Amino acid sequence: MGAATDKSRRRKMRVRRSLKRADNGRPRLSVHRSSQHIYAQVIDDASGRTLAAASSMDSELRKSLSKGSDKNAATTVGKTVAERAIKAGIKEVIFDRGRYIYHGRVKALAEAAREGGLSF
Repeated sequence: MGAATDKSRRRKMRVRRSLKRADNGRPRLSVHRSSQHIYAQVIDDASGRTLAAASSMDSELRKSLSKGSDKNAATTVGKTVAERAIKAGIKEVIFDRGRYIYHGRVKALAEAAREGGLSF
């Protein structure tokens, strides 16, 4: 493995470790972004289950998005995952940005999820 991969894995685990200390049993809103799409899922770490998920690859979202890799797509995915989480009975989560900086698409997704009704 390369040095960049090792650094990103260490950064991801450092963020995850600090989240586990602060979670108080709340599910985790995890974000993954690639060069072409963005994904978000609400995970219950106690049971290891995904409670709600959305991505720019969802068939219903793909129709309304011109690209899956811009802030508009991140905003749409954030609102959708918040809507699905609330439908599943989840209002409070802890935000897991993973190895990504809280900026750009990750920040747009988080703000849209807050506007959608999630609290973190």
